[in-house]
Amino acid sequence: MTSVRYAVSVMSGDLTNLQQTIRALEEIGIETLHIDVIDDVFSPSMPIGLETAMRIRQITDLSLDAHVMSVNNELLVRQMINAGMDSITFHQETTLHIDHLISLIRNAGKRVGIGLNPATSLSVLDFILPQVDTVCVMLINPGYATDANERQVPYAVTKVQRLHELISEQRLEVGIQVDGRVSFETIPGLIAAGATGLVLGSSSIFRKGRTLQENKQLLDRVIGGSVGRDA
Repeated sequence: MTSVRYAVSVMSGDLTNLQQTIRALEEIGIETLHIDVIDDVFSPSMPIGLETAMRIRQITDLSLDAHVMSVNNELLVRQMINAGMDSITFHQETTLHIDHLISLIRNAGKRVGIGLNPATSLSVLDFILPQVDTVCVMLINPGYATDANERQVPYAVTKVQRLHELISEQRLEVGIQVDGRVSFETIPGLIAAGATGLVLGSSSIFRKGRTLQENKQLLDRVIGGSVGRDA
């Protein structure tokens, strides 16, 4: 049976008391935190400062999944390596020397992810797909999650499905992580299309009206049913 990895977005938690949020996530069995490290050029949002991102490692043993969204990727990638992140994703759109960054992360003993904005063609993966552990497919435009009018792109499922086909054709063990409005409603379709990792935030694990524990239980049921149908 296919397994689906949860990565909870820290920026969707209580930014005034991240330690409390992280402890609560530990208690309900979350294993991975997703940490967005964003400059104000790649994206109009800077929810977590670099120093905060680096200090998270000091307060938890959970797996840390850093998502670098920047025009100066090497600087932040090196910072995330030094901060003890377990996996580091950087974006294809703003990287001039992709192979160099892949090697930098791999040589540090970290898992490598490549991020793609919603409208970025999968053709950019032609030569690098075998070199990465994960492709993070953005389903909304990075930095606009707080805009209630920002919707998951209409081709989200199609793009995930085509990426899954590429990975299968090459017989690779590359995960497909989806990020952006990953909700109880959209999860079944994304998993059916081939998604193996979910970045969870305000549309799911932090969904208002239920506790974290209740949302986690609902996620388990939704994902269990989706995987069961797909197995």
